[in-house]
Amino acid sequence: MRLSTKSRVLIWLSFGLALLLAFCVVALTHMKPILASLAEAKVNNIVNRIVVAAVNEAVEKGIINYDALVTLEKDDTGRVTALRSNMGEVNRLQSAIADDILQRLSEVSTSELSIPLGTLTGSALLAGRGPSIHVRMQAVGSTSASFRNNFSAAGINQTKHQILLRVDVYMSILLPGFTTSTKVTNEISVAETVIVGGVPENYTYFSTLPEEIQNYAEDYIMNNG
Repeated sequence: MRLSTKSRVLIWLSFGLALLLAFCVVALTHMKPILASLAEAKVNNIVNRIVVAAVNEAVEKGIINYDALVTLEKDDTGRVTALRSNMGEVNRLQSAIADDILQRLSEVSTSELSIPLGTLTGSALLAGRGPSIHVRMQAVGSTSASFRNNFSAAGINQTKHQILLRVDVYMSILLPGFTTSTKVTNEISVAETVIVGGVPENYTYFSTLPEEIQNYAEDYIMNNG
C-alpha cells in the first residue's frame, strides 16, 4: 500500500517534531548546569576586577594610609614599643570601601551570556559549535570588608608589619527559571612598614574577622593575666 504525498509529509513532520522535542529535552537538561557555571565564572571575574580596582584606587588616592590606621609608640632610645590602631578610622574605611564596591557592582548588575547550541547537546565533539543562544542574567549581592594585621620577618632584627584588607562579596545570580550564588574573597595588602628592632611588646588588633576575635581575646588574657 503506497502512502499518499500528504501522509509522507505528515510522517516526516512528526519525525522532525520528535527530533526537535528530543533535542529540547537534552538541551534543557544540560542548560541549567552550563548556565550556572558560566554565570558564576563571569560574575567571579567581574567581582575580582571591581574589588582590585576599588582597593587600588583607594590606596593610590591616599584614602588608605598606614599612618592614619596605626600609631607607632617609641621609647627614649627610639625603639618601637607599641602599635596602636585607630579603630574609628578602621571602621570608617571598612564601611566606605564596602559601599564603593557595592556601587560599582550595581552598575554592572545586568549582563548577557552566550551559549553555542552544540554545547547544549552534551557532546564533546559539538561543544562550542553552532549558533549561540543569548541569555540575560542579573546579579545582586552584598559585601563586607575587614582589616587584619600580619607580622613577618624582613631581615636581621627587622619585622615587616602589613595591614591586609579582606573583602568578601556574596552574589545571587538570577537566570531564566532558577537562581545560583557564589562567594568571592580577596585579601590585599594595603599598607605596610618595616620595624627595625625587636617585635613590639604591645600592639592592638583591629581585625573584625569573627574567627580571629576569640583568639585575640585569649592572647590578651594570657599576656596580661
